[in-house]
Amino acid sequence: MLLLAAAFLVAFVLLLYMVSPLISPKPLALPGAHVVVTGGSSGIGKCIAIECYKQGAFITLVARNEDKLLQAKKEIEMHSINDKQRLMSINYLGSVYPSRAVITTMKERRVGRIVFVSSQAGQLGLFGFTAYSASKFAIRGLAEALQMEVKPYNVYITVAYPPDTDTPGFAEENRTKPLETRLISETTSVCKPEQVAKQIVKDAIQGNFNSSLGSDGYMLSALTCGMAPVTSITEGLQQVVTMGLFRTIALFYLGSFDSIVRRCMMQREKSENADKTA
Repeated sequence: MLLLAAAFLVAFVLLLYMVSPLISPKPLALPGAHVVVTGGSSGIGKCIAIECYKQGAFITLVARNEDKLLQAKKEIEMHSINDKQRLMSINYLGSVYPSRAVITTMKERRVGRIVFVSSQAGQLGLFGFTAYSASKFAIRGLAEALQMEVKPYNVYITVAYPPDTDTPGFAEENRTKPLETRLISETTSVCKPEQVAKQIVKDAIQGNFNSSLGSDGYMLSALTCGMAPVTSITEGLQQVVTMGLFRTIALFYLGSFDSIVRRCMMQREKSENADKTA
């Protein structure tokens, strides 16, 4: 009898577990959502607005006191500024300080390799990456200037531009990534970290300035070469020959990205209008 009761209890719990997704509400995705906070100029309301903003939502504040409302707006916007400062510290200054620590010894020995890890978002600006892309673009400028300074000492710089890579950081990024950014990212595949690491080491050993992966990476490196150093005459000729073709392909990509952003904007406005009339 006791076993029968235990079996019934287990079956009941399993039934609840199976049914709960059908009756429980689907979690709301805050990135890209429009959050209206009443009483948002102070206290709990302001803290809610800040938390939602940090998770990627668009915020509308409603309050009775205009002065407090404007002050709360400035405080919320400061979190965007702090995010930019944090990423510049991590991505840019996190590349500057270690290189400064080793560069003198490398110049004395007349040999060395320095690798900076940027991103494909450091080759083109993407929706939702205004802070991240800026910090990764800065690495490119650092690398180009430093390469010119240390090349006479047989020290070579490599800048890696990995695509989306299956790492814990990428998984964390996906938690708060806006819908537009996610849809744009899905136009390319996610690489394994082992693939990226192997390519970076190979390019660093050879003294290549650019390190990219796959056909998309090759195209982006050629398109954004600008005044970047080249490792060989062959590399320079390839960039010259392919530039026109790659630019044409890139225009189709940019058109596709713009279309994604426009569709998401229209869907969001449609949803907001439906909520207003409900």
